[in-house]
Amino acid sequence: MVNERLKQLRKERNLTQTDLGKVLGIVVSAYGRYELGTTEPDISNLIKLAKFYNVSIDYLVGLTDIREKTEFEKILEKLDPETQKHLVEIVKKLK
Repeated sequence: MVNERLKQLRKERNLTQTDLGKVLGIVVSAYGRYELGTTEPDISNLIKLAKFYNVSIDYLVGLTDIREKTEFEKILEKLDPETQKHLVEIVKKLK
C-alpha cells in the first residue's frame, strides 16, 4: 500500500522520482524501489515523506484513508532521527 500512496502523492504534485530522492537524500533508484514495492522506507524516511506531503504515516502505510497527522506524529517529526527511532521502538514494545 505504501508504494501506491507514494506514487499517488508524487503525481498529485507533479513531482519526479528524482525530486523525491533529493527530498530524502537517496538515489533515485532507491526511491523508485519504494514505488515499485520492492523495498519500503525506514521510519526516518516515512517521517520525512509524511512531513513533506503533510499527511499521516498511517495514511502512507494504508492503515487509514484519512490524510491528517496524529498528535503522536506531530511530536515525532520534531525530534531528531535517532530519538525518533528510539521512541518508535519503545512504542512497539508497549503493544
